[in-house]
Amino acid sequence: MSTNNRLLMLSWEYPPRVIGGLARVVASLSKELSLTGWDVHVITADHPDTSEYELDGQVKVHRIKNQTDTTPDFLSWVSRLNIGMLQYAIQLHQQNPFSIIHAHDWMVTDAAWTMKIGFGVPLVATMHATEAGRMHGIHTDLQRYIHQVEWRLTYESWRVIINSHHMQAELKNLFSLPDNKTIVIPNGTDPKSFAINFDCQHLRNSIAAPNQRIVLYVGRLVREKGVQVMLDAASNILSACPETKFLIVGTGYFMDELKQQAHHLGINDQVNFLGYVDDDELKRLYNIADVVCIPSLYEPFGIVALEAMAAKVPVVTSDTGGLRDFVEHMVTGITTYTGDSGSLAWGILEILRNPELGKYISHEAYDRVLKIYNWQVIAKQTSKIYTEVIDEAKRTFDTSATNKNTISPRLAPSSVQNK
Repeated sequence: MSTNNRLLMLSWEYPPRVIGGLARVVASLSKELSLTGWDVHVITADHPDTSEYELDGQVKVHRIKNQTDTTPDFLSWVSRLNIGMLQYAIQLHQQNPFSIIHAHDWMVTDAAWTMKIGFGVPLVATMHATEAGRMHGIHTDLQRYIHQVEWRLTYESWRVIINSHHMQAELKNLFSLPDNKTIVIPNGTDPKSFAINFDCQHLRNSIAAPNQRIVLYVGRLVREKGVQVMLDAASNILSACPETKFLIVGTGYFMDELKQQAHHLGINDQVNFLGYVDDDELKRLYNIADVVCIPSLYEPFGIVALEAMAAKVPVVTSDTGGLRDFVEHMVTGITTYTGDSGSLAWGILEILRNPELGKYISHEAYDRVLKIYNWQVIAKQTSKIYTEVIDEAKRTFDTSATNKNTISPRLAPSSVQNK
C-alpha cells in the first residue's frame, strides 16, 4: 500500500440516511478499508438528528451542516450539496492532503471533479447505476443532463469500478469506456451481522398467522424494482398456496399505486406494506422470511439478494442485470423471466412447496457469500485499485514535469489532456 493512505469518499447518502443500497455499500466498504490501514473520510449529505462530525468505527464521517438555504428543485439541491462537499473537502485537504478520491454516482461529480483538477488528487468512481438503465432510455431534458454528468464522472476518473458484468457492458455502450478503464468489483455483505438472537416466533406471530409462509420484498418502491409484477404474481401464488403473507419493506413514489393495485386484486389482507424499517429490524425480518423476492425490471447488482443469502433465506429473482452474476438458477437461487408474473409465481411456489430445495439453495448461496461476496475480500480488491492509481498518477506527473508530451492520454487528468 502507498505510504500516503488518506482517502476521501464522497457519497450523497450514508447511514442513517439510507435511500437505497448505496448507503450500505459506502458504509461497509469504508469501515473495512479503515481496518486495512486507510485513513477514511466520508463527506455526505446532512440528515436530521445527526452530528456534523462523528466516528463510525474508524471512519471519519462529515455531514454537511452549513448548507441551510432552501432549494427550489432537485438539481438546485444537488448543486448545493456539491458546494458543501467542496467546502469540507478543501478544508480537510489543506490540513492534510488526500491521496485519492472515491466518488459514488453522479450526484457528487462536481465536487469530485473540482478536487481532482484543483488539487491534482487522482479520482476513482463507482457507478452503481445509470439514468438510462433506470429509465429504460433517455427521454427528458433532466435525464439528458444526468446522463451527461454521468459521462463526465466516468471520463474524469482514472478507474471506474462497477459491481457487475452487466453494468460493465452498459457503461461501455453508453459512454464508450475502454475495457482497461473499468473493473468489476461486486458488492458484498457481512454474514456475521445476520446471525442475531431475538424472539423469532414472537415477531412472526405479530406479522403473520402461525400457518402462513412469508414472502419478503426489500427495496425502493419505484417502477423499475418490479413490485407490481410481484403483486400480480401474488394472486397466482395465493390460489395455489393460500397460506402466504407478502411483506413489502421500503418507501418510494410508487407506494400509493401499489396499494391500489393490491386493493383491486383483492389481496389487501395478504399484503403488508411496512414502509421504512431500520437495519436491526430488517435483519430480523430476513430471519423470519421463507422467501426473499427480487422482481426487478432493472437491477445493476441487487444487494438485497446478497443480504438474503447471508441470512440463509432462499431468493427468487428476475433474470436481469447484475443479479445474473451471482444468482445461479437452482443453485444459489431461482431466476425467473423479467416482468413475467407467471414465471415469478412459479419460482416462489417452487420454494414454498419444496423445503428441501430451499435448504439446498440457501446453503449454496451462503457458501458463495463467505468465499466471494464479503467486504473483507472486496476491500482488498478496492485497496489494490487505489494503490495502482496513486502509483500511476505519481509516475504520470513525474513524467509531466520532465516532458509534457509523453503523458498517457488515458491516464492523464482532463486538465492535462486538453492542453
